Amino acid sequence: MLKIHWFFLLSLTVTLVGREAPELPTELSAYVLEPASSPGKRLIQHGDRLAICGDSITEQRLYSVLIETYLTACLPELGVSCRQFGWGGERAEGFLMRMRNDVLRFKPTIATTCYGMNDFRYVPYDDAIAANYRQNQTAVAKCFKDAGCRVILGSPGIIDSVPSWVKQATGTKEELNLTLSKFRNITLDVARTEGAGFADIYRPMLLADLAMKKRFGEGFKVAGKDGVHPAWAGHVIMAYAFLKAMGVDGRIGTITWDEAGDKASASAGHEVISCADGSLSLHSTKLPLSSGPGDVAKDNTIRAGLGLVPFDDELNRFVLKVEHPKAMAYTVSWGEDTKHYTADELAAGVNLAKDFVNPPTAVGFLAIQDAVAAKQKYETRQIKSLMHGPEGETDMAATVALTERTRERLVKALRDACKPVNHEIRIVPVEGSSK
Repeated sequence: MLKIHWFFLLSLTVTLVGREAPELPTELSAYVLEPASSPGKRLIQHGDRLAICGDSITEQRLYSVLIETYLTACLPELGVSCRQFGWGGERAEGFLMRMRNDVLRFKPTIATTCYGMNDFRYVPYDDAIAANYRQNQTAVAKCFKDAGCRVILGSPGIIDSVPSWVKQATGTKEELNLTLSKFRNITLDVARTEGAGFADIYRPMLLADLAMKKRFGEGFKVAGKDGVHPAWAGHVIMAYAFLKAMGVDGRIGTITWDEAGDKASASAGHEVISCADGSLSLHSTKLPLSSGPGDVAKDNTIRAGLGLVPFDDELNRFVLKVEHPKAMAYTVSWGEDTKHYTADELAAGVNLAKDFVNPPTAVGFLAIQDAVAAKQKYETRQIKSLMHGPEGETDMAATVALTERTRERLVKALRDACKPVNHEIRIVPVEGSSK
């Protein structure tokens, strides 16, 4: 019974930025979350310059690294470049004061923000505090619009415990999460009013936290061991929320093998080098997201996070199809792993990116992720330590110019990491399953 309930809870996360959400389960009946609709069109455009802005959760450089790696490795045809602008302890008001100097000078064409966690001040709901948050979120949205930059406002997430390290924190965990739910609704309302995008982080985090505690116990903390800062699992939810709000379609590639003619074809971003007896050699410039091996029971793994939202199903579809199958069942080998499928499953299409934990494309994807992480680490230093340090106080223009030259080396390293991957898929009929 518990297993069924867990899958039911996780299924509710599908409504993150899409259809009108169903009612929350009984355990969460105190929460009132205004429904959010999907973007009417794709917000991320070819050649965009993306600014990823937020507080210490953004400065962790986890969801921001996932977003940039995804856009670079999975959708290289968009040619999107990214910068990370996280600042620990920041509220929307503080960001508003620095956004022209720190962010707009780099001329972003699209931005994401993630505020509210510090803005609610870790106290039960207060009208004056909420009004201040609304005012500052509105001002941030307007400032981006005035600069000709599209913006996606991210909601705050949840807390997993009252943070002992926040001296002014008062109230219970539920009282604070109810307050955050109201700040989530304020963010949605501001986004609608200002014509901005909206990424719902709160709802799927709330549902996933309940579901995973039922499955694995209180030790699984979607919002992080300190109560506020998520590990990888929570950041996968955040990346999913923002990418869905951007309107990406998740089609990484489709490989089709016609068994009757023993010929294969591939969608854009992939080339069939050879095809013989179900052995397909491929050359890919679009790489599916790869989590690598990880314990699904641990909140610090990307693999666990992929089980909390339909990331693979909606954003990471690398599909294999078999036309005119001659057998009832097949084994499919991709890299070192082998899976079994029925002919009907292969005719409909199977998502290799979801089914294979360690595919041969993983090395290429993770190399890009490492290069993104190195670049974003420097971006934190560039903004916080240098532009806001004695160097910037002495000569901001010279500091920006010098740090940009340093950053460009890391950008080049990222470009160099974006290498095509040659790999092979082998499809073999199961002995004795001929039609």
